[in-house]
Amino acid sequence: MEKKSIGKKIASLRKEQGLTQSELAEKLGVSAQAVSKWENDVAYPDITLLAPLADELSTSIDLLLGDAAEAETRYVEKKERKNYEDMIMKIRVIDGGDNVKVNLPMPIFDVIMKIGLDNVDIGGKGESLKDVDLEKIKLLVEQGAVGKLVEVTSEDGSIVEIYVE
Repeated sequence: MEKKSIGKKIASLRKEQGLTQSELAEKLGVSAQAVSKWENDVAYPDITLLAPLADELSTSIDLLLGDAAEAETRYVEKKERKNYEDMIMKIRVIDGGDNVKVNLPMPIFDVIMKIGLDNVDIGGKGESLKDVDLEKIKLLVEQGAVGKLVEVTSEDGSIVEIYVE
């Protein structure tokens, strides 16, 4: 897995916040050219700017500088989102040594919602999914939520995870 540079992280997080380079520069008291240099990995922000930069980008200094994992669930602005029809729901069931992965295009997910989850058994763990509110998952996705949206651990230790990308 390729490590994301500080500049690429700044650019990505800035766009997620819906800020232009000029707007971010103004908030930090630097030039737009400075922000451009950071994002293109030509220069780095001054150490005294790391805390305010992280605050403006709604992240931590650790995530900005290190390999800290990105948030599992995130919000994507409307103008940055994929079309709903192009998104994929990934359901993962882990039960002991068994690992079942199902990838569903969102239009297929809509069909499954109509027929009901009672008729769908994923890896023999349909029981684990019976209390998952599919309508709320769909609403979250339509409002811009992506990443890991559900994680259920049952009494027997089975784990069900639902991601949308």
